[in-house]
Amino acid sequence: MRAQPTGGDAEPGTGRVITIPNLISFARLLGVPLFLYLFLATHADVAALVVLAVGGTTDWVDGYVARRLRQVSRLGELLDPLADRLYILATLVAFTARELVPWQFTAALLARELLLLGSLAILRRYGYGPPPVHYLGKTATFILLAAFPVLLLAGAVPGTAAVAGAIGWGLAWWGLVLYWAAGALYVVQAVGLVRAARTVNGAGGG
Repeated sequence: MRAQPTGGDAEPGTGRVITIPNLISFARLLGVPLFLYLFLATHADVAALVVLAVGGTTDWVDGYVARRLRQVSRLGELLDPLADRLYILATLVAFTARELVPWQFTAALLARELLLLGSLAILRRYGYGPPPVHYLGKTATFILLAAFPVLLLAGAVPGTAAVAGAIGWGLAWWGLVLYWAAGALYVVQAVGLVRAARTVNGAGGG
């Protein structure tokens, strides 16, 4: 679970682009603008709920297919978390615009993303790419992606507001806590890599 330097030879198969899991990831990415159009432009909340639920619940599919078919690729390793982040960010922006979630919740998640972007920028300065997604991060993402359709259900179908709202917010707050915990682990990992790189550079300079 360590970040790999950006240079060097790639493992066999990691350079492939057209694979089944990558196509699944591309399809998930296309769901982001579709959700925004349905939810913000046409206010077709039920259709938007379907798109959001499918996009969220298929989070694990591309990774599972990649491992099962032995089609793991570097592009896929980047597309999977990218699709997850875009779903989370797009949903937050849309929900905040229509006042389904308070801006403080959105700000808390966006602050975590900014923290990771800063860590990634520092890692790149030392020749490292994005660190692999660890289990805690995937769990937090899965919980958040499960929470959003439930919150939308509570807003779109009044009869479900009490139950769906309670479940949705329970998942959302728990996901937020785990999301920040995962972010902290990424930062600790980045700090360790930077310190190791500085030690090597210092030894080489001596």
